[in-house]
Amino acid sequence: MVSEDDVRSACLALPGTSERLSWSRPAWFARTLFARMWDDTVLTVKTEERDALLASQPGAFFVHPHHEQYESLVLVRLGRIDLEELTELVDESYRIANSTASRR
Repeated sequence: MVSEDDVRSACLALPGTSERLSWSRPAWFARTLFARMWDDTVLTVKTEERDALLASQPGAFFVHPHHEQYESLVLVRLGRIDLEELTELVDESYRIANSTASRR
C-alpha cells in the first residue's frame, strides 16, 4: 500500500516537477499537470493503458463520470497498488503530460 507521501516523493523525483494545489488538492506539474490527489487515498494520473488497467484491476483503478470524457485519465486507489506500480504510473503520466505540452 502506498500513501500520498509516496506519491509526492515519486512525483518530485522527476525533473522540473513542482507541487501546488489544484481544486484544493495536492497536484504535481512539470510543463503541465500530470498527477493530482482526488482525495486522501485516490490519485488521478494519465495513462495510455486505461482500458487494460480497468479490466485487469477493477479494485485498484476506476473512472469517475467526470473523467469519462478524458480517455487518458484514470483514478488509482493507493491502497491497492505497490510502490513499483505507483512509480510506473507516475512516470507514464509525466511522459504523457510533457509530450502533450510540447505539441502545443
